[in-house]
Formats: sequence, structure tokens, C-alpha cells
Amino acid sequence: MKKIQIIAPSGGIDPSLVQAATHRLQSWGFEVHISPHALGQYGRFSASPANRLADLNAALHSDADYILCARGGYGLAQIIDQIEIPQKDAPIIIGFSDITALHCLMGHVGRKSIHGAMCKALAADTEADNRSTEALRQLLLGAPLHYQLPFHPLNRQGEAQGYLRGGNLSILYSLQGSPFACPISKGDILFIEDVGEHPYAIDRMMHNLRLSGILSKIGGLIVGQFSDFEEDQRMPYSVYEGIRKIVEPYDYPVWFDFPSGHTDLNMPLLLNAPCQLQISASDSQLALARV
Repeated sequence: MKKIQIIAPSGGIDPSLVQAATHRLQSWGFEVHISPHALGQYGRFSASPANRLADLNAALHSDADYILCARGGYGLAQIIDQIEIPQKDAPIIIGFSDITALHCLMGHVGRKSIHGAMCKALAADTEADNRSTEALRQLLLGAPLHYQLPFHPLNRQGEAQGYLRGGNLSILYSLQGSPFACPISKGDILFIEDVGEHPYAIDRMMHNLRLSGILSKIGGLIVGQFSDFEEDQRMPYSVYEGIRKIVEPYDYPVWFDFPSGHTDLNMPLLLNAPCQLQISASDSQLALARV
């Protein structure tokens, strides 16, 4: 029986959501353990930095197959430089939002990680959540995932193969210039999403990726969900149009409106692993590796 360790390395969470998520994971056949401080509250955090770090390091050195982060929020920037990566294969981390920091860290040490649903979604029972969590279940059980969706008018056609990197744009931006920045190599495929950011802030962050050379290095771009914001009428273009304008000088494929991010429909992605991206005039396809 595969094991899942639940931790809360960032924000605090309603314990009932963790319990409900535990029941769902157990129904999938997993043995689930909850770390000592995962259900705590310390201001906006689940616990003090020291206790969150202790839970995370213990989970990384445990015999768990997966580490499920209970939620995102904020907090990993306080402890990321103190995380102890084991020499042996570590459990695969699952989460998104602030957990992007861990995805970047795992990329630096050559470990796969999963951008996907956390406890709130696993505790829910909506059609969108069920689609997302069922895809996550299939991925955790070793099935390769393949996404095929209709062509978006802003897409740019083409094909690319490379390691899939990225996550939350704000977190990627905050790590730029540090040893924990997203480890982009030539030809990698970048995924981005965000929530609650002003359009001009998204534009600023995208230009940061341009100015730092990230956008000229990648071999493909997947633009996920940008949610909980209002378009800025003073900007001469929409958020998606602005992103498309910034990547105009490059010739790689670009997929817009991929169903992953801070939305009910949050389809999982296997990061720091090879993938294949194909965008044609009729549809967009993404083939992911197995965990």
C-alpha cells in the first residue's frame, strides 16, 4: 500500500478539510499520515517556521511515496533555504500556489513533483473537482496523462519536447535572482498560472521573465488559469493578449487557457519531468510522463 504524508508548509487550513481529504485518499487505497503541525494555526500560518520546517524535513526523509501539501497561501519563503533534501529518492510533492517554491527546489535536485489539487479540492464533491481529483488519482497510481483540448484563438502552433517546469507566476517571480529560482534549461516547457493579481502586475512579472532570459530559453509555454481579477480598462490589451504580445518575438508553441490553476477545474501536471506539447490548428495536446 502506497503512503501519503500530509503537511502544511505554508498557510493554515481548516482541519475538517484535511480529514475529508484523508478519507478520500484512503478510499483510493492509500495509507495516509498527518504531520504533527499540519492542523495547527499560527497567525496566517499552520505553525511557526521551525515547526513547519520540521514537518517538511521529516516528511522528505520518511518512507512515504507522496507528500501532499494541505494548502498554499504563504510561508515557504521563510524556510526554503533550510530544507534538507535526502540523498536517496524523496517522496513526490503534490500541491500548487505557494508550493511552487518546492517544485522549483525539486527541479534543482532532479526530482519530479506534481502541480495539482490539495486538501480543499480533495474534500469537495463538485463535478469540476471530481474531474481534477480523478486525474490526480490516475497519475498517483502510475497512469500517464494526456490532455487534448480545442484550439484557443491566441495559441501559437508548433511542437516541443522538454522538461515541464513552473507553477504560480508570482512565486516564480519572487524567487528570481535567488538560488531557488525555477531551474529553466534550454528547451524546457514553462507552465504559468496566478490568482488575484492586477493585470499590470502580471505584465510586470512576464517582462521579468523576458528581461532575465527565461522566455528566450524555453521551448514552449503553457498559460493556465489567471483567476479572481478584473481586466484593467487602462491596459491596451487583456491579460492573455498581453502575454501573447510579450512572447511574440519567439517561435515556440504557446497554449492558452490550460485548465490548471486556482480554479475548481485544476488538472494535475507532472513537473520536472519530460513532456510533449503539440498545438495544431484544430487542437492542443500535452502528453505527460508517469510518476
